[in-house]
Amino acid sequence: MILQDKVALVTGGTSGIGRATAIALGAAGAKIVFSGRRDAEGEKTAKLIRETGAECLYIHSDASNEKDIKALVLHTVATYGRLDCAFNNAGVETPIKPLHEQSVEDFDNLMAINVRGLFLCMKYEIQQMLSQGSGVIVNNSSTSGLVAFPETSPYVASKHAVMGLTRSAALDYAKQGIRVNAVNPGVTATELLDRSSKQLGITADDLDSFVPMGRIGQATEIAQAVVFLCSDAASYITGQPLVIDGGFTAG
Repeated sequence: MILQDKVALVTGGTSGIGRATAIALGAAGAKIVFSGRRDAEGEKTAKLIRETGAECLYIHSDASNEKDIKALVLHTVATYGRLDCAFNNAGVETPIKPLHEQSVEDFDNLMAINVRGLFLCMKYEIQQMLSQGSGVIVNNSSTSGLVAFPETSPYVASKHAVMGLTRSAALDYAKQGIRVNAVNPGVTATELLDRSSKQLGITADDLDSFVPMGRIGQATEIAQAVVFLCSDAASYITGQPLVIDGGFTAG
């Protein structure tokens, strides 16, 4: 129970890495507030969190909407009195195709959520954490935030932006009791991976062959890394990417 009595906020918590992390944070002792746009999936996540014995609250919220994000943080504090940890996970992808074939509409939508949305989350989370004198933020980037992949230029650009925001904010608030880090998952079994695999026409076995460890990652493995970064065990870590990719970027 390394996060006993902490209050944790998770955006994009209705499935995948967000859901797994909300559950793991609850199992580690935190009270959970999580957000998303799919209410039925949100209720499923809430049930799974409560099965760990944790308190939780689901709030319908659009990560690209400033009013929603401000209200999300305010509601968290009004309910539990503070905000100790935040996992900014909400994100989308664009179709896999060369840059000149990407649509402006898809690009703008992706940036509105992956970059502007992250900025909004951090803005209001940090305001609350400054008033407390402490807090931890973990942003969900990607191996695409460190290296490039073909036919994914908008997504790669957005995840590099996540790393820029993470590092800059870490420097801004390092002396004010706020740590800011990122997790950088590699190929991980999520709905996003399913959609991408269908576009490329590849199978799970094909994906396994890309990873030195011989298997793709699981959302629960990313979740445990977030729990670690939110805990006092990571008290001297800020401004860093934690790469969880089965060795992919080592080669």
